[in-house]
Amino acid sequence: MKKVTLIQDENLSFRISQHLLPQEHQHLDLYFSIPEEMGINESTLSEENYFFSSIKSHSAYFSEKLHLPLVRSRFISQQKGEQRDYRSNLNLFSYQLRIALDTDINQVLKIDDVEAFYLGAIEIADQAESLLKKLRRYTPPDQKLSSYFENVDNFLSWHIEQSFLNLLAKSPKSSEHAESRDRLLELCRQENQYRVENQYNSQLTLNDPNRITNKMRLLQRLSEYGVVFKKQTTNLNTNLKRLVRGSITAVVMAGVMSIVLNARSIFTEVTIFLIAALGLIYGIREIFKDDLTRIIWRRIQQGRPKWQHLFVNSLTKTKISYQTIWLEYIKSQKLPTGVNKLFQERRQQNKQAAQLLHFRSSTRVIAKKFMPGYSEIRNHIFFNLTPFVRYLKKGEGRLYSLEGNKISNQSVERRYQINLVLVQSNNKHDEYLRRFKITINRSKIINIEPMKETCNFETFD
Repeated sequence: MKKVTLIQDENLSFRISQHLLPQEHQHLDLYFSIPEEMGINESTLSEENYFFSSIKSHSAYFSEKLHLPLVRSRFISQQKGEQRDYRSNLNLFSYQLRIALDTDINQVLKIDDVEAFYLGAIEIADQAESLLKKLRRYTPPDQKLSSYFENVDNFLSWHIEQSFLNLLAKSPKSSEHAESRDRLLELCRQENQYRVENQYNSQLTLNDPNRITNKMRLLQRLSEYGVVFKKQTTNLNTNLKRLVRGSITAVVMAGVMSIVLNARSIFTEVTIFLIAALGLIYGIREIFKDDLTRIIWRRIQQGRPKWQHLFVNSLTKTKISYQTIWLEYIKSQKLPTGVNKLFQERRQQNKQAAQLLHFRSSTRVIAKKFMPGYSEIRNHIFFNLTPFVRYLKKGEGRLYSLEGNKISNQSVERRYQINLVLVQSNNKHDEYLRRFKITINRSKIINIEPMKETCNFETFD
Protein backbone atom coordinates (compact mmCIF):
# COMPACT_ATOMS: atom_id res chain seq x y z
CA MET A 1 0.00 0.00 0.00
CA LYS A 2 1.39 3.38 -1.00
CA LYS A 3 1.50 6.30 1.40
CA VAL A 4 -0.90 9.15 0.76
CA THR A 5 0.55 12.52 -0.22
CA LEU A 6 -0.54 15.99 0.91
CA ILE A 7 0.40 19.02 -1.18
CA GLN A 8 -0.89 22.55 -1.72
CA ASP A 9 -3.34 22.87 -4.59
CA GLU A 10 -4.36 26.52 -4.95
CA ASN A 11 -4.05 29.64 -2.80
CA LEU A 12 -6.32 28.40 -0.02
CA SER A 13 -6.65 24.70 -0.72
CA PHE A 14 -4.64 21.51 -0.44
CA ARG A 15 -4.94 18.09 -2.05
CA ILE A 16 -4.58 14.58 -0.66
CA SER A 17 -3.84 11.74 -3.08
CA GLN A 18 -4.20 8.04 -2.38
CA HIS A 19 -3.61 5.05 -4.66
CA LEU A 20 -5.79 1.94 -4.58
CA LEU A 21 -5.57 -1.51 -6.15
CA PRO A 22 -8.51 -3.68 -7.27
CA GLN A 23 -10.70 -4.71 -4.30
CA GLU A 24 -8.51 -2.78 -1.86
CA HIS A 25 -9.96 -1.11 1.25
CA GLN A 26 -8.28 1.97 2.78
CA HIS A 27 -9.15 4.37 5.60
CA LEU A 28 -8.04 7.99 5.79
CA ASP A 29 -8.43 10.21 8.89
CA LEU A 30 -7.63 13.92 9.17
CA TYR A 31 -7.64 15.69 12.53
CA PHE A 32 -7.68 19.50 12.23
CA SER A 33 -6.61 21.51 15.28
CA ILE A 34 -8.06 24.97 14.56
CA PRO A 35 -7.12 27.82 16.96
CA GLU A 36 -10.20 29.20 18.71
CA GLU A 37 -9.23 32.76 17.77
CA MET A 38 -10.10 31.85 14.16
CA GLY A 39 -13.76 31.61 15.22
CA ILE A 40 -14.50 28.21 13.69
CA ASN A 41 -16.97 25.96 15.52
CA GLU A 42 -20.21 24.07 14.93
CA SER A 43 -22.22 27.30 15.26
CA THR A 44 -20.26 29.36 12.70
CA LEU A 45 -19.41 26.55 10.25
CA SER A 46 -21.56 23.42 10.26
CA GLU A 47 -20.14 20.12 9.08
CA GLU A 48 -22.71 19.87 6.29
CA ASN A 49 -21.99 23.35 4.92
CA TYR A 50 -18.24 22.74 4.94
CA PHE A 51 -18.59 19.36 3.23
CA PHE A 52 -20.73 20.57 0.34
CA SER A 53 -18.89 23.87 -0.19
CA SER A 54 -15.25 22.97 0.37
CA ILE A 55 -14.53 19.22 0.21
CA LYS A 56 -14.36 17.66 -3.25
CA SER A 57 -13.46 14.11 -4.30
CA HIS A 58 -12.05 13.02 -7.65
CA SER A 59 -11.17 9.51 -8.83
CA ALA A 60 -9.59 8.23 -12.06
CA TYR A 61 -7.41 5.51 -13.52
CA PHE A 62 -3.71 6.06 -12.86
CA SER A 63 -0.37 4.68 -13.99
CA GLU A 64 2.84 5.91 -12.37
CA LYS A 65 4.98 4.51 -15.20
CA LEU A 66 3.07 6.26 -17.99
CA HIS A 67 5.49 7.96 -20.39
CA LEU A 68 5.11 9.07 -23.98
CA PRO A 69 6.63 5.96 -25.64
CA LEU A 70 4.11 3.77 -23.76
CA VAL A 71 0.98 5.71 -24.75
CA ARG A 72 -1.51 3.52 -26.58
CA SER A 73 -2.02 4.34 -30.26
CA ARG A 74 -4.67 1.70 -31.05
CA PHE A 75 -8.14 2.92 -32.06
CA ILE A 76 -11.41 1.20 -32.76
CA SER A 77 -12.85 2.59 -35.99
CA GLN A 78 -16.53 3.05 -36.68
CA GLN A 79 -16.61 -0.18 -38.70
CA LYS A 80 -14.86 -2.32 -36.06
CA GLY A 81 -16.77 -1.38 -32.94
CA GLU A 82 -19.55 0.60 -31.32
CA GLN A 83 -19.54 4.36 -30.92
CA ARG A 84 -18.78 4.11 -27.22
CA ASP A 85 -15.76 1.89 -28.02
CA TYR A 86 -14.30 4.57 -30.26
CA ARG A 87 -14.95 7.32 -27.73
CA SER A 88 -13.55 5.20 -24.89
CA ASN A 89 -10.30 4.54 -26.77
CA LEU A 90 -10.06 8.12 -27.97
CA ASN A 91 -10.51 9.55 -24.47
CA LEU A 92 -8.08 7.01 -23.03
CA PHE A 93 -5.48 8.03 -25.61
CA SER A 94 -6.03 11.72 -24.83
CA TYR A 95 -5.80 11.16 -21.07
CA GLN A 96 -2.65 9.05 -21.34
CA LEU A 97 -0.98 11.48 -23.71
CA ARG A 98 -1.69 14.47 -21.43
CA ILE A 99 -0.50 12.74 -18.26
CA ALA A 100 2.59 11.26 -19.95
CA LEU A 101 3.53 14.59 -21.52
CA ASP A 102 3.24 16.39 -18.16
CA THR A 103 5.29 13.65 -16.47
CA ASP A 104 8.09 13.72 -19.03
CA ILE A 105 8.30 17.52 -19.21
CA ASN A 106 8.52 17.76 -15.41
CA GLN A 107 11.40 15.27 -15.49
CA VAL A 108 13.23 17.32 -18.13
CA LEU A 109 12.77 20.52 -16.10
CA LYS A 110 14.69 18.87 -13.25
CA ILE A 111 17.79 18.34 -15.45
CA ASP A 112 20.60 20.78 -14.64
CA ASP A 113 22.92 19.91 -17.53
CA VAL A 114 22.06 22.15 -20.52
CA GLU A 115 23.04 19.59 -23.14
CA ALA A 116 20.95 16.82 -21.54
CA PHE A 117 18.06 19.26 -21.04
CA TYR A 118 17.69 20.07 -24.73
CA LEU A 119 18.28 16.47 -25.82
CA GLY A 120 15.44 15.38 -23.56
CA ALA A 121 13.19 18.20 -24.75
CA ILE A 122 13.76 17.35 -28.44
CA GLU A 123 13.06 13.67 -27.77
CA ILE A 124 9.75 14.56 -26.11
CA ALA A 125 8.84 16.84 -29.03
CA ASP A 126 9.51 14.05 -31.55
CA GLN A 127 7.41 11.57 -29.55
CA ALA A 128 4.53 14.02 -29.13
CA GLU A 129 4.56 14.86 -32.82
CA SER A 130 4.53 11.16 -33.75
CA LEU A 131 1.57 10.46 -31.44
CA LEU A 132 -0.39 13.39 -32.89
CA LYS A 133 0.15 12.00 -36.39
CA LYS A 134 -1.23 8.63 -35.27
CA LEU A 135 -4.25 10.40 -33.77
CA ARG A 136 -4.96 12.32 -36.99
CA ARG A 137 -4.39 9.35 -39.28
CA TYR A 138 -8.01 8.29 -38.88
CA THR A 139 -10.74 10.93 -38.98
CA PRO A 140 -14.16 9.33 -38.48
CA PRO A 141 -16.73 10.20 -41.19
CA ASP A 142 -19.67 9.94 -38.79
CA GLN A 143 -20.70 13.41 -37.58
CA LYS A 144 -21.14 12.37 -33.94
CA LEU A 145 -17.79 10.60 -33.80
CA SER A 146 -16.22 13.49 -35.65
CA SER A 147 -17.24 15.92 -32.88
CA TYR A 148 -15.48 13.69 -30.31
CA PHE A 149 -12.36 13.65 -32.46
CA GLU A 150 -12.34 17.44 -32.98
CA ASN A 151 -12.69 18.12 -29.25
CA VAL A 152 -9.79 15.84 -28.38
CA ASP A 153 -7.64 17.02 -31.29
CA ASN A 154 -8.24 20.67 -30.41
CA PHE A 155 -7.40 20.18 -26.74
CA LEU A 156 -4.28 18.05 -27.29
CA SER A 157 -2.91 20.46 -29.89
CA TRP A 158 -3.38 23.40 -27.50
CA HIS A 159 -2.04 21.50 -24.48
CA ILE A 160 1.10 20.38 -26.32
CA GLU A 161 1.76 23.93 -27.51
CA GLN A 162 1.29 25.35 -24.00
CA SER A 163 3.47 22.62 -22.46
CA PHE A 164 6.42 23.33 -24.73
CA LEU A 165 6.05 27.10 -24.38
CA ASN A 166 6.14 26.61 -20.63
CA LEU A 167 9.21 24.38 -21.02
CA LEU A 168 10.99 27.01 -23.12
CA ALA A 169 10.08 29.80 -20.69
CA LYS A 170 11.84 27.87 -17.90
CA SER A 171 14.69 26.51 -20.04
CA PRO A 172 18.33 27.54 -19.52
CA LYS A 173 19.41 30.21 -21.98
CA SER A 174 22.24 29.05 -24.21
CA SER A 175 23.30 30.38 -27.62
CA GLU A 176 24.84 26.99 -28.41
CA HIS A 177 21.39 25.38 -28.41
CA ALA A 178 19.56 27.95 -30.54
CA GLU A 179 18.78 25.27 -33.12
CA SER A 180 17.07 23.09 -30.49
CA ARG A 181 15.01 26.03 -29.27
CA ASP A 182 13.99 26.80 -32.85
CA ARG A 183 12.89 23.16 -33.29
CA LEU A 184 10.63 23.39 -30.21
CA LEU A 185 9.27 26.79 -31.25
CA GLU A 186 8.50 25.43 -34.72
CA LEU A 187 6.40 22.65 -33.18
CA CYS A 188 4.42 25.28 -31.24
CA ARG A 189 3.89 27.35 -34.41
CA GLN A 190 2.76 24.27 -36.35
CA GLU A 191 0.15 23.33 -33.77
CA ASN A 192 -1.12 26.89 -33.55
CA GLN A 193 -1.45 27.08 -37.35
CA TYR A 194 -3.10 23.64 -37.42
CA ARG A 195 -5.91 24.83 -35.13
CA VAL A 196 -6.38 27.97 -37.22
CA GLU A 197 -6.62 25.99 -40.47
CA ASN A 198 -9.22 23.64 -38.98
CA GLN A 199 -11.16 26.59 -37.51
CA TYR A 200 -11.32 24.93 -34.11
CA ASN A 201 -11.61 28.25 -32.23
CA SER A 202 -13.24 31.53 -33.18
CA GLN A 203 -11.18 34.69 -33.36
CA LEU A 204 -13.22 36.18 -30.51
CA THR A 205 -12.22 33.25 -28.29
CA LEU A 206 -8.57 33.46 -29.34
CA ASN A 207 -8.42 37.17 -28.51
CA ASP A 208 -9.54 36.59 -24.92
CA PRO A 209 -7.09 34.58 -22.75
CA ASN A 210 -9.82 33.76 -20.22
CA ARG A 211 -12.21 32.42 -22.86
CA ILE A 212 -9.68 30.21 -24.61
CA THR A 213 -8.38 28.84 -21.28
CA ASN A 214 -11.88 28.07 -19.99
CA LYS A 215 -12.83 26.47 -23.30
CA MET A 216 -9.82 24.17 -23.10
CA ARG A 217 -10.72 23.22 -19.53
CA LEU A 218 -14.16 22.25 -20.78
CA LEU A 219 -12.66 20.19 -23.62
CA GLN A 220 -10.36 18.49 -21.09
CA ARG A 221 -13.33 17.47 -18.95
CA LEU A 222 -15.13 16.15 -22.05
CA SER A 223 -12.07 14.16 -23.08
CA GLU A 224 -11.87 12.58 -19.59
CA TYR A 225 -15.33 11.04 -19.97
CA GLY A 226 -14.99 7.33 -19.25
CA VAL A 227 -11.50 7.66 -17.73
CA VAL A 228 -12.29 9.97 -14.81
CA PHE A 229 -15.13 8.38 -12.88
CA LYS A 230 -18.58 9.88 -12.47
CA LYS A 231 -19.40 10.65 -8.84
CA GLN A 232 -22.80 10.08 -7.23
CA THR A 233 -23.24 11.42 -3.68
CA THR A 234 -25.79 10.06 -1.20
CA ASN A 235 -26.76 11.46 2.21
CA LEU A 236 -26.77 8.42 4.51
CA ASN A 237 -28.83 9.94 7.34
CA THR A 238 -31.79 11.54 5.56
CA ASN A 239 -34.39 8.95 6.57
CA LEU A 240 -32.97 8.62 10.11
CA LYS A 241 -33.19 12.38 10.58
CA ARG A 242 -36.82 12.36 9.45
CA LEU A 243 -37.58 9.55 11.90
CA VAL A 244 -35.94 11.42 14.78
CA ARG A 245 -37.75 14.66 13.94
CA GLY A 246 -41.09 12.88 13.63
CA SER A 247 -40.64 10.95 16.89
CA ILE A 248 -39.72 14.06 18.87
CA THR A 249 -42.65 15.97 17.37
CA ALA A 250 -45.01 13.13 18.33
CA VAL A 251 -43.74 13.04 21.93
CA VAL A 252 -43.89 16.82 22.33
CA MET A 253 -47.37 16.98 20.80
CA ALA A 254 -48.60 14.24 23.15
CA GLY A 255 -47.37 16.25 26.13
CA VAL A 256 -48.88 19.48 24.80
CA MET A 257 -52.26 17.87 24.10
CA SER A 258 -52.30 16.47 27.63
CA ILE A 259 -51.73 19.97 29.04
CA VAL A 260 -54.35 21.48 26.69
CA LEU A 261 -56.99 18.94 27.74
CA ASN A 262 -56.26 19.63 31.42
CA ALA A 263 -56.48 23.38 30.80
CA ARG A 264 -59.79 22.91 28.96
CA SER A 265 -61.24 21.02 31.94
CA ILE A 266 -60.20 23.83 34.30
CA PHE A 267 -61.67 26.60 32.12
CA THR A 268 -65.24 25.47 31.41
CA GLU A 269 -65.80 28.39 29.05
CA VAL A 270 -63.69 30.00 26.37
CA THR A 271 -62.17 33.02 28.04
CA ILE A 272 -59.25 35.30 27.37
CA PHE A 273 -57.27 33.42 30.03
CA LEU A 274 -57.82 30.12 28.21
CA ILE A 275 -56.70 31.64 24.91
CA ALA A 276 -53.60 33.13 26.56
CA ALA A 277 -52.77 29.81 28.27
CA LEU A 278 -53.11 27.88 25.00
CA GLY A 279 -50.92 30.43 23.19
CA LEU A 280 -48.24 30.13 25.89
CA ILE A 281 -48.37 26.32 25.74
CA TYR A 282 -47.94 26.23 21.95
CA GLY A 283 -45.15 28.83 22.10
CA ILE A 284 -43.22 26.75 24.64
CA ARG A 285 -43.80 23.69 22.44
CA GLU A 286 -42.10 25.33 19.44
CA ILE A 287 -39.11 26.40 21.54
CA PHE A 288 -38.54 23.03 23.17
CA LYS A 289 -39.25 21.02 20.02
CA ASP A 290 -36.51 22.69 17.97
CA ASP A 291 -33.93 22.67 20.77
CA LEU A 292 -34.71 19.10 21.74
CA THR A 293 -34.53 17.95 18.12
CA ARG A 294 -31.14 19.61 17.62
CA ILE A 295 -29.63 18.20 20.84
CA ILE A 296 -30.89 14.66 20.33
CA TRP A 297 -29.94 14.61 16.64
CA ARG A 298 -26.36 15.72 17.32
CA ARG A 299 -26.01 12.92 19.87
CA ILE A 300 -27.45 10.29 17.55
CA GLN A 301 -25.28 11.21 14.55
CA GLN A 302 -22.01 11.32 16.50
CA GLY A 303 -19.65 8.73 15.05
CA ARG A 304 -22.00 7.85 12.20
CA PRO A 305 -21.00 8.18 8.52
CA LYS A 306 -22.83 11.04 6.84
CA TRP A 307 -22.25 10.76 3.08
CA GLN A 308 -21.21 8.21 0.49
CA HIS A 309 -19.68 8.71 -2.96
CA LEU A 310 -20.18 6.07 -5.63
CA PHE A 311 -17.64 6.26 -8.48
CA VAL A 312 -18.87 4.83 -11.78
CA ASN A 313 -17.23 4.43 -15.18
CA SER A 314 -19.22 6.90 -17.31
CA LEU A 315 -19.12 4.77 -20.47
CA THR A 316 -19.54 1.21 -19.21
CA LYS A 317 -21.65 2.16 -16.13
CA THR A 318 -19.45 -0.21 -14.11
CA LYS A 319 -19.24 0.54 -10.38
CA ILE A 320 -15.60 1.13 -9.46
CA SER A 321 -15.50 2.14 -5.78
CA TYR A 322 -17.41 3.43 -2.76
CA GLN A 323 -16.14 6.22 -0.55
CA THR A 324 -17.89 6.71 2.81
CA ILE A 325 -17.40 10.07 4.58
CA TRP A 326 -17.48 11.10 8.25
CA LEU A 327 -17.12 14.76 9.35
CA GLU A 328 -17.70 16.11 12.86
CA TYR A 329 -16.35 18.33 15.61
CA ILE A 330 -14.91 16.27 18.45
CA LYS A 331 -13.55 16.72 21.97
CA SER A 332 -9.87 16.18 22.77
CA GLN A 333 -10.80 13.12 24.85
CA LYS A 334 -11.85 11.33 21.65
CA LEU A 335 -8.45 11.68 19.97
CA PRO A 336 -6.71 8.35 19.32
CA THR A 337 -3.57 7.83 21.40
CA GLY A 338 -1.17 8.11 18.44
CA VAL A 339 -2.81 11.29 17.15
CA ASN A 340 -2.84 12.91 20.60
CA LYS A 341 0.84 12.05 21.02
CA LEU A 342 1.73 13.88 17.79
CA PHE A 343 -0.30 16.92 18.85
CA GLN A 344 1.46 16.97 22.23
CA GLU A 345 4.87 17.16 20.53
CA ARG A 346 4.16 20.76 19.53
CA ARG A 347 6.12 23.51 21.20
CA GLN A 348 4.54 24.91 24.34
CA GLN A 349 3.62 28.27 22.76
CA ASN A 350 1.68 26.43 20.04
CA LYS A 351 -0.50 24.48 22.48
CA GLN A 352 -3.30 27.04 22.46
CA ALA A 353 -7.02 26.45 22.86
CA ALA A 354 -8.29 24.85 19.66
CA GLN A 355 -11.37 23.37 18.05
CA LEU A 356 -10.93 19.82 16.74
CA LEU A 357 -12.51 18.81 13.42
CA HIS A 358 -12.33 15.15 12.35
CA PHE A 359 -12.66 14.04 8.72
CA ARG A 360 -12.69 10.34 7.82
CA SER A 361 -13.05 8.55 4.52
CA SER A 362 -13.31 4.80 3.98
CA THR A 363 -12.70 3.83 0.36
CA ARG A 364 -13.50 0.35 -0.92
CA VAL A 365 -12.67 -0.63 -4.51
CA ILE A 366 -15.28 -3.12 -5.72
CA ALA A 367 -13.93 -3.58 -9.26
CA LYS A 368 -11.97 -6.81 -9.71
CA LYS A 369 -9.96 -5.44 -12.62
CA PHE A 370 -9.38 -2.10 -14.33
CA MET A 371 -9.21 -0.85 -17.89
CA PRO A 372 -6.32 -2.46 -19.86
CA GLY A 373 -3.05 -0.69 -19.13
CA TYR A 374 -4.00 0.33 -15.58
CA SER A 375 -3.34 -1.52 -12.34
CA GLU A 376 -4.54 1.12 -9.87
CA ILE A 377 -6.78 4.14 -9.43
CA ARG A 378 -5.94 7.45 -7.77
CA ASN A 379 -8.29 9.35 -5.49
CA HIS A 380 -7.88 13.06 -4.91
CA ILE A 381 -9.61 14.80 -1.99
CA PHE A 382 -9.50 18.60 -2.14
CA PHE A 383 -9.91 20.70 1.02
CA ASN A 384 -10.63 24.41 0.60
CA LEU A 385 -9.76 26.50 3.68
CA THR A 386 -11.62 29.63 2.55
CA PRO A 387 -14.38 29.16 5.20
CA PHE A 388 -11.64 28.99 7.86
CA VAL A 389 -10.39 32.52 7.10
CA ARG A 390 -13.81 34.16 7.00
CA TYR A 391 -13.53 35.53 10.55
CA LEU A 392 -9.83 36.39 10.55
CA LYS A 393 -8.84 39.95 11.34
CA LYS A 394 -7.90 42.21 8.48
CA GLY A 395 -4.95 44.51 8.23
CA GLU A 396 -1.28 44.38 8.99
CA GLY A 397 0.80 45.44 11.96
CA ARG A 398 3.99 47.46 12.06
CA LEU A 399 7.34 46.26 13.35
CA TYR A 400 9.63 49.04 14.59
CA SER A 401 13.38 48.80 14.91
CA LEU A 402 16.14 51.17 15.96
CA GLU A 403 19.12 51.58 13.65
CA GLY A 404 21.55 53.97 15.32
CA ASN A 405 19.44 57.07 16.03
CA LYS A 406 16.97 56.32 13.27
CA ILE A 407 13.66 54.53 13.85
CA SER A 408 12.47 52.40 10.95
CA ASN A 409 9.37 50.27 10.55
CA GLN A 410 8.07 47.62 8.21
CA SER A 411 4.70 46.04 7.70
CA VAL A 412 3.98 42.56 9.02
CA GLU A 413 0.98 40.39 8.25
CA ARG A 414 -1.17 38.46 10.69
CA ARG A 415 -0.73 34.72 10.28
CA TYR A 416 -2.45 31.70 11.81
CA GLN A 417 -1.34 28.11 12.18
CA ILE A 418 -3.53 25.02 11.78
CA ASN A 419 -2.11 21.70 12.94
CA LEU A 420 -3.21 18.64 11.01
CA VAL A 421 -2.58 14.97 11.74
CA LEU A 422 -3.10 12.54 8.86
CA VAL A 423 -3.73 8.84 9.54
CA GLN A 424 -3.80 6.22 6.77
CA SER A 425 -4.72 2.62 7.58
CA ASN A 426 -6.10 -0.57 6.08
CA ASN A 427 -7.77 -3.79 7.21
CA LYS A 428 -4.37 -5.39 7.88
CA HIS A 429 -3.81 -2.89 10.72
CA ASP A 430 -0.98 -1.14 8.88
CA GLU A 431 -0.95 2.50 9.94
CA TYR A 432 0.81 5.65 8.81
CA LEU A 433 0.60 8.92 10.79
CA ARG A 434 2.07 12.33 10.07
CA ARG A 435 1.58 15.82 11.43
CA PHE A 436 1.54 18.91 9.22
CA LYS A 437 1.71 22.60 10.11
CA ILE A 438 -0.43 24.74 7.80
CA THR A 439 0.35 28.46 8.01
CA ILE A 440 -2.27 30.75 6.47
CA ASN A 441 -3.34 34.37 6.25
CA ARG A 442 -6.56 35.83 4.87
CA SER A 443 -5.58 35.32 1.24
CA LYS A 444 -3.49 32.15 0.93
CA ILE A 445 -1.69 29.21 2.45
CA ILE A 446 1.78 30.48 3.29
CA ASN A 447 3.35 27.11 3.91
CA ILE A 448 2.55 23.44 4.53
CA GLU A 449 5.33 21.97 6.63
CA PRO A 450 5.44 18.17 7.13
CA MET A 451 6.53 17.24 10.64
CA LYS A 452 7.29 13.94 12.36
CA GLU A 453 5.81 10.77 10.91
CA THR A 454 5.00 7.42 12.52
CA CYS A 455 4.57 4.26 10.54
CA ASN A 456 3.64 0.67 11.31
CA PHE A 457 5.36 -0.81 8.24
CA GLU A 458 4.29 -4.04 6.68
CA THR A 459 2.87 -3.20 3.29
CA PHE A 460 3.57 0.57 3.12
CA ASP A 461 5.95 1.90 0.49
